[in-house]
Amino acid sequence: MCRDFLVVDMNILQYLFFFLFLLSIVEAKDETYTIKDKKAIKFYESSLELQKKRLFPEALEMLNNALKRDPSFVEAHLRIASIYQVLVNQEKSLFHYSKVIELAPDNANFSPAWFAIGQHYYKNGHYDSAKLAVNKYLSFRQSQKNKYVKMAQKIAHDCDFAIEAIKHPIPFESRPIDKPINQMPLQYFPVLTVDQNQLIFTGRQGFRPTNNEDIYISKKNEDGTWGIPESLSPNINTENNEGTCTISADGRILIFTSCLGRKGYGSCDLYISIKSGDQWSKPQNLGSTVNGRSWESQPSLSADGRTLFFVSDRVGGFGSRDIWVSKLNEQGMWSEPINAGGNINTTGDDISPFIHVNGKNLYFSSNGHVGMGGYDIYESELDQNGWSKAKNLGYPINTYHDQVSLFISGDGEKAYYSYEQKSGMKYNFSYLYEFDVPDEIKIKKKSSFVKGIVYDKETNKRLAASVELIDIDKNVLIAKVDADSITGEYFMVLTQGAQYALYANKEGYLFKSLSFDYKKLDNKDQSKTIDIYLSPIKSGSEVVLNNIFFDSDKYDLKEKSKTELDRLVEFLKINPSTKVEISGHTDNVGKAAYNKTLSLNRAKSVYEYLRKAGIEDKRMNYDGFGFEKPIAPNDIEANRKQNRRIEFKILE
Repeated sequence: MCRDFLVVDMNILQYLFFFLFLLSIVEAKDETYTIKDKKAIKFYESSLELQKKRLFPEALEMLNNALKRDPSFVEAHLRIASIYQVLVNQEKSLFHYSKVIELAPDNANFSPAWFAIGQHYYKNGHYDSAKLAVNKYLSFRQSQKNKYVKMAQKIAHDCDFAIEAIKHPIPFESRPIDKPINQMPLQYFPVLTVDQNQLIFTGRQGFRPTNNEDIYISKKNEDGTWGIPESLSPNINTENNEGTCTISADGRILIFTSCLGRKGYGSCDLYISIKSGDQWSKPQNLGSTVNGRSWESQPSLSADGRTLFFVSDRVGGFGSRDIWVSKLNEQGMWSEPINAGGNINTTGDDISPFIHVNGKNLYFSSNGHVGMGGYDIYESELDQNGWSKAKNLGYPINTYHDQVSLFISGDGEKAYYSYEQKSGMKYNFSYLYEFDVPDEIKIKKKSSFVKGIVYDKETNKRLAASVELIDIDKNVLIAKVDADSITGEYFMVLTQGAQYALYANKEGYLFKSLSFDYKKLDNKDQSKTIDIYLSPIKSGSEVVLNNIFFDSDKYDLKEKSKTELDRLVEFLKINPSTKVEISGHTDNVGKAAYNKTLSLNRAKSVYEYLRKAGIEDKRMNYDGFGFEKPIAPNDIEANRKQNRRIEFKILE
């Protein structure tokens, strides 16, 4: 799979369409030419059939013979310009379009030359000149509504945007990632794990399509430098090409593109591989719901690996290539993809989606939104109404060059992308770059993470538990991951702006809850390593309920306790023969009798909630112990907070 097929192939198609457009104009004319020389006209007319047969050298010879007879032959200049445009000879094409404008500046029959000149200036960042040229073209075609009129109108609009953007640049200074990265001729589409310790990208050892395209990984050394890139896995990389990829926040779910050599449904399909311990599984096709006869590529996974953004040219979209979304259900099946919508997708090409680990910010590339020319990078933010209208990231992040991918770190501080560097050769090099994200475009809600290992509390055996993250104010599941089946390692992303309950669950064990209050926006690194110990369901096992909340000196349950309380109800219904004790505890501030009464009333509040939810009285009792059973010294507030708790204990 060629890395830049979107840019190169689309440009070639655009030239061919424009070429056919020019042919139709010329053929629609009558036989009245701008010159009278019959031999020149004969040469010109002979070139037409040669041009239709794509015998371009022969057609050019005829047209040059015509110009030798009369250099003012406008029609010949226009046809030569169009042929050189198809042959991607920009210099000669531009020369002959300029001659057309010089010889017939106000002749509507040759207005396509103004369009071509305007498009050239636009693609090379000369926005003032481009605007003048396309407006001249539009002045000839005010009553027409065709593809090229619409393109010219967009160019004019883009030029206005670009001229203004250049007046207000944002701070931007990119740099190539240090060695040993960037040792191949081509590397592109970089992605990182949330802890920023693993860099994964697609690379090629050569420029030709026959050179193998593989997925590489570089791991960060203890001194903060990158290690030598290695093949991600022999289970993934083959003698065929493995293209653009995405990885879940924990580095354990990989989805990538493959177009040849694997069983598929269309021209390019998406495949998934799961990491257990140090081994990647044999890739599996995502299935006919996601993949079809159409082209699917450029995947981007949410942090928990359960929401997939990707690009497809399937029917039902807004343009040629759109961004689509599929979700993984509880049965492990991917849902029917849904178009990301009109605030993101356009009648042009919308590609290279990247969903930030906070799940709120989507970055993508497009040539359909207002921009600097070609493909620009845009950002859309998810709120209660859906995705916001796409916002151009501005100049000089975006320029008249094509910008086709961007990755933002979880903390929002660094961005990574690939950049094509011209070498003077037939091929361009492609390197991985990074930059510090300017304040003007930084995400509002940064993300950190909690990671660790899930153990059996009694045996210290590592457990493959399910780990869920819930926004307890909304009582909404935010993410769900599975701990590694071999190592027991789990990894969960925490995003600013909410209070979370984290639950570790495994059949045969008491669930364990953790509490994280990330409502306050904090620029400090809030990453944590917390190992979780699960107790088997048997007499004497107990667990602290970390997401039961009361106001100070009160025993009325706060609404956000509902998430944890409903977990208790579910547990007791799943285990109908289990009898339990609910106990309340306090710190040592205040008198013993007061604290004992307060702790008893708090335990009773939990008991009453369970009873009203249908749990029989005979299966439960409650008690309050005040500060008689501390689990931490009552010396500092952090420890006293631990002692203010509700516990849940299995009696039989």
